[in-house]
Amino acid sequence: MSGFVEKPEPVEVPGLVHLHTGKVRDLYQNEAGDLVMVASDRISAYDWVLPTEIPDKGRVLTQLSLWWFDQLADLVPNHVVSTTLPEGAPADWQGRTLVCKSLEMAPVECVARGYLTGSGLVEYEESRTVCGLALPPGLVNGSELPAPIFTPATKAAVGDHDENVSYEEVARLVGPETAASLRQTTLAVYSRALDVARERGLILADTKFEFGHDADGTLILADEVLTPDSSRYWPADAWEPGRAQPSFDKQFVRDWLTSAESGWDRHAEQPPPALPEEVVARTRAKYIEAYERLTGVSWG
Repeated sequence: MSGFVEKPEPVEVPGLVHLHTGKVRDLYQNEAGDLVMVASDRISAYDWVLPTEIPDKGRVLTQLSLWWFDQLADLVPNHVVSTTLPEGAPADWQGRTLVCKSLEMAPVECVARGYLTGSGLVEYEESRTVCGLALPPGLVNGSELPAPIFTPATKAAVGDHDENVSYEEVARLVGPETAASLRQTTLAVYSRALDVARERGLILADTKFEFGHDADGTLILADEVLTPDSSRYWPADAWEPGRAQPSFDKQFVRDWLTSAESGWDRHAEQPPPALPEEVVARTRAKYIEAYERLTGVSWG
């Protein structure tokens, strides 16, 4: 059992049709056929969307995505049509809403890894591979890989795990030409972002992208990009392979949920409890710190 602890009701806005409520984003369609993507302050952990929100999180994700889209514009086009708030939308949508092209989405998460951690580390310790790609012996948690690798995953519904798949499976799903384009573009974007992050004292350990094709068949970068929700950032001055690295994401949330203080058993059938104020405040601060360190702009 997993999913939403308390699934929110969609907001009704004249001229918009609600399409989907995701872990973080709510998706609508306007009368022109464009998608309207609204980033909430919801946060998920261990396949649950928690009952407690992180103030400003949705705005941070949206504004950071827009900043990154600008940094990547010469590499790949993106799906943003407008940041203008749809008429009749609630004021709270300001700063967290994007009007986007409607695309035919690739059915895979395009993951790039430059460092060994997470599910990649688990597979490596079992077989010395990640998504079927052989890696040299002697790597540990946090090791830099000899070169960045493309490690795709299937998209999962809310409450389910994404599943790592081989490149050959991607080619079977979308065809060899599209698979090659997805891999090439993913690694090019990751390489650019890795350099940008390093200039700001951060390591971009791994990240995931979503791509789609427009009506002309052009490959388009979609959804969020290079945010702390879709990426693992580490402070470069604290990087030390062989242990878990401090990060700019929801690690405070994960740590508290698995602590004795929370009283929650993640392997049981019960939903997780509400987060304490201190965990909310520290998590919000991490998201904002990531935004400020990357963009060089003070939040708020």
